[in-house]
Amino acid sequence: MNGLLLALGAGGGLILVLVVGFFWYYGSPKFTDVGYRPSQPIDYSHKLHAGDLGMDCRYCHSQVEQSRHANLPATSVCMNCHSIVGTDNEKLLPLRESWANQEPIEWNRVHMLPDYAYFDHSAHLRAGVSCLSCHGNVAEMEVVSQKQPLSMGWCLDCHRNPDPHLRPPEEVTNMYWKPPADYAEFVKRFKEEKKINPPENCSACHR
Repeated sequence: MNGLLLALGAGGGLILVLVVGFFWYYGSPKFTDVGYRPSQPIDYSHKLHAGDLGMDCRYCHSQVEQSRHANLPATSVCMNCHSIVGTDNEKLLPLRESWANQEPIEWNRVHMLPDYAYFDHSAHLRAGVSCLSCHGNVAEMEVVSQKQPLSMGWCLDCHRNPDPHLRPPEEVTNMYWKPPADYAEFVKRFKEEKKINPPENCSACHR
């Protein structure tokens, strides 16, 4: 009987650990959010535009350096090129209809934070945090997908040790920038000049 009770206790403890582990992983953003890749109303290739053509992120996301949000481009921005490029491309029919009807294209958001989390794109870009750190190398993505969990723990890891994510502000949209040999010295000097000291208190992101 004593052996049976011991076995039941050990088995119950193992089951509890497995259940907690199951929900800890399969209920976390690493599993539920990473890889999210919604379909879009237009078959837009970031690889073609940002990669092959070398277009800067800020051409389309024009307010990202001044605003909390990385705005989506208006149809007029797309038509700056596509009024003369790809005019007979059937894939661009929704774009031409949007332009003709003066109705915005309903793009589907890929990266979403909960309403109770405050995030400012402009502050991070000014601090030298690259688009690559959060979004991955979009210049190699035919269809953009979420590459990072964007969880509170993931954000705090960066705030506690921002050094690997820092680069000159003029290079934040460069997907192929390589750290120089004196990178550690650059980071030390840059943090002092910019007074970079990421907050870890609750009110920084929950306002």
